[in-house]
Amino acid sequence: MASAAEMQPLAPAGYRRAPEMKEKVDASAVDLEAGTGETLYPGISRGESALRWGFVRKVYGILAAQLLLTTAVSALTVLHPTLNATLSSSPTLALVLAVLPFVLMVPLYHYQHKHPHNFVYLGLFTLCLSFSIGVACANTQGKIVLEALILTSAVVASLTAYTFWASKKGKEFGYLGPILFSALVLLVVISFIQASVFFPLGSGPVALFGGLGALVFSGFIIYDTENLIKRHTYDDYIWASVELYLDILNLFLYILNMIRSMQSDN
Repeated sequence: MASAAEMQPLAPAGYRRAPEMKEKVDASAVDLEAGTGETLYPGISRGESALRWGFVRKVYGILAAQLLLTTAVSALTVLHPTLNATLSSSPTLALVLAVLPFVLMVPLYHYQHKHPHNFVYLGLFTLCLSFSIGVACANTQGKIVLEALILTSAVVASLTAYTFWASKKGKEFGYLGPILFSALVLLVVISFIQASVFFPLGSGPVALFGGLGALVFSGFIIYDTENLIKRHTYDDYIWASVELYLDILNLFLYILNMIRSMQSDN
């Protein structure tokens, strides 16, 4: 999702250099990525680009750990009928799992630069969302889940590769911020309408809504990936991973709902 990390640097100034500052870094003191000397985007020095690559690798390492935890918890929920029944049959527990991630985002944002608190809250945040994803997968046909997983993986990989390529060519995606925020508000409003007993949506509109949500979060993947490349400071690795993690999960859920609605129509 759109970046909210605007806190001032806590690490030494020599370590946290935002790309906009375009400060000169001695390239000979840094191991250049892959030995090519190519920079992430125009206007950044080679040494700064190498530091940026280190930050990118760190964020994707954390993101990979989050996705592995989500996969493991989801598989446990699907393969353990008792756990799935407990999570599905308890409205109170379902409400807690739905609300708790939003509550945890407050201390997660506050302690994002403080170790080990940041990783503790990140783990709890990921665990809560993983159970919700597990319940959604457990109550959906395995074929549909697999299709949604394959489509999500393909979309994320292609959009990530495209954003890195476009950034290297000097393209900008900052203009997407207001557009995506407006689209997100629209999705939230439609979600409330969909959940309402007075304005229920049929399977056709639900499939269309799923496609719209998938399109919006595809845009968020491009926008947040560019923030990772150009705008996040080097201490923002926790929040950067949270943004991409939420983008991927929402993309998966919207694709899952779209496929499920289309199959129910047939």
